[in-house]
Parts: sequence; C-alpha cells; structure tokens
Amino acid sequence: MALKKGKKNCITDVENIKVGHVTLYEKISETDTVCTGVTAILPHGDNVFFKKARASSAVINGYGKTTGLVQLDELGVLESPIMLTNTFSVGAVWQGTLQYMLDRNPEIGDSTSSLNIVVGECNDSYLNSMRLQAVKPEHAIEALEKADNNPIEEGAVGAGKGMVCFGHKGGIGTASRIAGDYTVGCLVVSNFGKREDALFADFREKKIETPDGSIMMIIATDAPLYDRQLRRLAKRCAAGLGRTGSHIDNGSGDIAIAFSTSNLYNHSSDNIVETMSYVRDDDPLMNQLFQAVIEVTEEAVLRSLTNAETTEGRKGRVVERASFTLE
Repeated sequence: MALKKGKKNCITDVENIKVGHVTLYEKISETDTVCTGVTAILPHGDNVFFKKARASSAVINGYGKTTGLVQLDELGVLESPIMLTNTFSVGAVWQGTLQYMLDRNPEIGDSTSSLNIVVGECNDSYLNSMRLQAVKPEHAIEALEKADNNPIEEGAVGAGKGMVCFGHKGGIGTASRIAGDYTVGCLVVSNFGKREDALFADFREKKIETPDGSIMMIIATDAPLYDRQLRRLAKRCAAGLGRTGSHIDNGSGDIAIAFSTSNLYNHSSDNIVETMSYVRDDDPLMNQLFQAVIEVTEEAVLRSLTNAETTEGRKGRVVERASFTLE
C-alpha cells in the first residue's frame, strides 16, 4: 500500500528546509542559447556550518562531477547548503556558495576549520550552450537568498532549466511521504533516459538523440537517523529510479544524497563523548522509510516531467513537455 503524501507533496514538507531557484534563459545567437540555472537547498533554518546535518551519499553510477562527497561520507555530516547546477558551472556555484558562507561565518578559515561545500550537477548541453559558462558565483548567492519553505516551482526552472528526461523536458521534481511520525522528501534534477525506456508513458515516437544524462536525487527526512542509516536510504533511490525505466546507463551520473534534520551535530563541543537517539535498524519504521524513499524518488521524476514546459534551446533544438498526467 502506498504511503500518504505530505501536505505540500514537496521536500519542504520536512520542517525548516528551504529551496531557492535562479533560472537563466537568453537566446544569444542563432546557435547559442543560455538555458540553465542554479537550485539551492538549505537543510535547516539554523547556521548550517555550526549545526551540521547528519548525511551520507550513494553513488549509483559515478559519471559525475560533484564536490564535497568525499568528506560528507567520511565524517557523516553536511555543513553547507546542497547546490545543484550544470556540469561546467560547478566551480562558479562552489565559489558563490563559499562567499555566502564566509560572509555569514567569519570564523571559517580563521579561528576554526575550512568548509566542505556540496555541489551536484547534470549535463544540460543538449539545450544549454554550456561552453559559455553563463552561471556566475552571484547566481548561487541569489538562489540561496531566495530560498524559502513554500511549495517549490518544478520543471524547467533553476538547475533543471536545460535538462532532458526520457527525451522530453525534464528538470526539477519533488515529492514527499509520511512514514510513521516522520516525513521523507525528495528533490531531483532529472536528465536521463531514452524515450523508449520509459515505463509510465508511450514515448516511442519522435525519438531524439541525447547523451546518457544524469540525475541528482536529494533525500531529506526528520527521522532520527545517523550517517550509516542515511546511506541505506540513499541507496534505495536506485529502486525508485528503476521504477521509471532508467537503465542507469554507462554515461549517466546517478547520485543520491540523504540527510536528516534530527540529531544535528554541533561544530564545537567540550564533550569527549556524545550520545544520540536513532531508529533501530530492525524496527518496522525503517522499512517504511525505505518505501518512502522509493516512492518519492519515482514521483519526483514524474513530476519533473509533468510540470516542465516545452523549451527551445541551442541550435534551435526544441524539447517537448510530456503529455501524460499524474493521478
């Protein structure tokens, strides 16, 4: 039996999470079009550096150019916003996010440690003239400053502006589920799959040749979990992805990040030993959380398609909005 959806059916159903988009779209010439953007996810409403979120990741297929996952998985905490953009803009978004965090934390790099910034990407070069590197550091700052906890805009917005999914217009999608007393939310940037692979609609006509693509899947929950358990959640994104028809192709970067807003980790403490409460692995709630991850991942992908709009990009390429509807 499917789980109950959250009130907004959005990752911001997890309390205190905020999301912001900056969308860039401009026809430069007959061949070049800027069709890209930035999406920012703030994991909670407090200082992310000084109150770190428990987190982990799962690299389902590693054809990707993310930053920050090595330390994220080593220490099991997230100390920056999660930023999403196109492949060639990871550096600019990293730089802007760094400036945003330095402006709000004078201790970083001075009286305390450095900063681990997490940036994920997908290749939007089918529609976006990615070589122009239109995304600048200030766009990352703008996305962060615009972030709020309202129902987020989906489809061809933010980091999803130039993305293509199953040969149709993809991009940003989100969904949420209730598992016991807790909420699980997902946000994806969908940019993968061939039309003939889709399991949920007949896309076999009008095939277009696109790269293997990628998908970023961000899972958030308020359930009290720690990094090993969050890695188990992140792995379940693969099952939700498989429900849509993805083959997790050789050239596809399929990367999941999961974090909890419970059990925040203080950057500084005088305690040698710390304690926390967490869900037992063998409690039935864990299976509900796994189910929730699978359901929200699948639905977030579908919503990225149904909420997108037909988009014209570089070289006059047009990618159509999917015509199916969700129940």
